[in-house]
Amino acid sequence: MIVDTHIHLDDERYRDDLDEVLRRARENGVQGFIIPGADSSTLKRAVEIAEQYDDVYFAVGIHPYDIDSFNEDYFSTYAKHKKCVAIGECGLDYFRLEGTDEEKKDEKKRQAEVFIKQIELAKEYKKPLIVHIRDASRDSKKILLEHGAGEVGGVLHCYNADEELLSLANNGFYFGIGGVLTFKNAKKLVNVLPKIPKDKLLIETDGPYLAPTPHRGERNEPVYTNLVSQKISELLDISTEMTNKTTTDNALKLFDIS
Repeated sequence: MIVDTHIHLDDERYRDDLDEVLRRARENGVQGFIIPGADSSTLKRAVEIAEQYDDVYFAVGIHPYDIDSFNEDYFSTYAKHKKCVAIGECGLDYFRLEGTDEEKKDEKKRQAEVFIKQIELAKEYKKPLIVHIRDASRDSKKILLEHGAGEVGGVLHCYNADEELLSLANNGFYFGIGGVLTFKNAKKLVNVLPKIPKDKLLIETDGPYLAPTPHRGERNEPVYTNLVSQKISELLDISTEMTNKTTTDNALKLFDIS
């Protein structure tokens, strides 16, 4: 059994064949799916999918690229839903910052403010965090620690292989590993993987993005978690059965899924 802990099933690219996508995954051992709340405009669709399928869950959050749509009412409406298992994805993303130095500084400040608000909401609703970090490891870690995110823990989605973040395992944080691990240029992640505590490993796809080798450039989907599991097992020299059991147990524990 595998749990895909980060899959955007609410994306339009799954609309025409969602049943088939889920069927393929289930037939290949994927028995749980978590839709992150990345875009406020698609959350209603995510909730509908989670209500339709017993093994699909969702999170409510605002991605750093969507901070202008942040509204606390959005959280109070959905965070108490029985299928809501997390807050996020939220965090910091400096990759696409544009403009003058002052404009970039202002954007970083705005992202931080919305990130902190979501940490506080996670603590209020007692939900773990799904954290997105890109080119912002130091600031992200500082915010998580200073604002008591260890109270609820969470997952560093699409873990970027920055060793500075590994110590967050001591604060209840897990590390989401996806198709990037199979890329030829993923040497840093390959080298860091053995340093991640096994009881803090999670598997994800981030579909429809970041399909693993040999499907790069194609639409990613949950069945490809098996390729991620195989690569993890190869690098850690353990069986795929052990990888699947460990990561599934971790996911069920973090997201409080029975």
